[in-house]
Amino acid sequence: MGANGSAQATPAGRRRHRRRSVMSEINVTPFVDVMLVLLIIFMVSAPLLTVGVPIDLPQTQAKALDQDREPLTVSVNGKGQVFLQNSEIKVEDLVAKLEAITQARGGTDERIYVRGDRKVDYGTVMRVMGRLSAAGFHRVALVTEVEQGS
Repeated sequence: MGANGSAQATPAGRRRHRRRSVMSEINVTPFVDVMLVLLIIFMVSAPLLTVGVPIDLPQTQAKALDQDREPLTVSVNGKGQVFLQNSEIKVEDLVAKLEAITQARGGTDERIYVRGDRKVDYGTVMRVMGRLSAAGFHRVALVTEVEQGS
C-alpha cells in the first residue's frame, strides 16, 4: 500500500480520509433574499398603517403648523359623529375627557385640532368648537387639506 497522503492503510484495513478545510466565506445570498422579502412586505403594509377617522377635509391655502408631540384631535365625520383621537365620544363627554388628557400631559395650554368633514353641517362643528372654547381651551385649530390647483 502506498503512502500518498490521501489515504493510508490502517491495521483494521480501513482507509482514513483527510478532512476538508473549513470554508471561511460568508454566503450573503440568503440574507439578501430575506431583506428583499421584508422590503416588499413593508412597502405593501405601510399605506395600511395610517389609521384614523375617514374624513373628507376642505381645502385651503394655509401653511402647516409645526408641533413636536402628538396633537389632540377632535374629528366630526359626515354623519355628525364626534371622535376624540380615533374613538367615538358623545359631545357631552368631550370636555371632561379633554381636561383629563391635558392634566395627564401636564399642560393646560394644549393645542386641539378640529377636523370637520366638508359635508357635515357647519353648526355641528361650531357646537364642538363652542364647547371647547367654553371649557377654556383657547388654542383650537381647524384642520384642512392643501388646496389643489390655482
